Amino acid sequence: MNLRPLAAEFIGTFVLVTATCGAALFSAPAGGGLVAVAFAIGLSVLIMAYAVGHISGGHFNPAVTLGLVAGGRFDMGSAIGYIVAQVLGGILAALIFYAILSGAPAGAGITKWNDFQAISNTYGGPKGFTMAAAVLMEVVVTAIFLIVIMGATSRKAPAGFAPIAIGVALLVLHLVSIPVTNASLNPARSTAPAIVAGGQALEQLWVFWLAPIIGGIVGGILGRWLQEE
Repeated sequence: MNLRPLAAEFIGTFVLVTATCGAALFSAPAGGGLVAVAFAIGLSVLIMAYAVGHISGGHFNPAVTLGLVAGGRFDMGSAIGYIVAQVLGGILAALIFYAILSGAPAGAGITKWNDFQAISNTYGGPKGFTMAAAVLMEVVVTAIFLIVIMGATSRKAPAGFAPIAIGVALLVLHLVSIPVTNASLNPARSTAPAIVAGGQALEQLWVFWLAPIIGGIVGGILGRWLQEE
């Protein structure tokens, strides 16, 4: 069994969640806002797609893995291993940032940084969008993301530019969806902070598995049809 693709998915997702936690916990409340988070996530995927994408395909996301299965680009038999590696990589990154946040100066308050509940994917409550709105947003943006991936990695697309298209697409889609759901598009990204935050984030985590996976499958099928594969 070749463990290198699994290691690449673990490392790639670790870096993605590192970017998410670092930007959302510290940069966003310090003045960077959602733009800082969107750039951190989009650029982290772009970077790691170039760094390890040639080893594993650069999924870093269970919804992408299953979307590529639906699009005929990936073997279902390898999907479970990829998803486990992605989730474990994300959880490790969240645990490291939990340790870092635990070392923050006492008494500085939430105005200087966020907590894990604030950066998790949730819906509802006095200031939250409804579950239906959250599901619709996650399905649509993840489907668009898979259409971009399917097109950018097509044999007909210009060689070598796929990571740029994919990273920029992820950046844009986060700018669109962060105000609604904190932007998942990725069950591994959602699981990592929810494990640390507990409470509402963990209770609602199933939505941020189901909706992105549905979107990924829809996008994979549409992308396959558009590319005539």
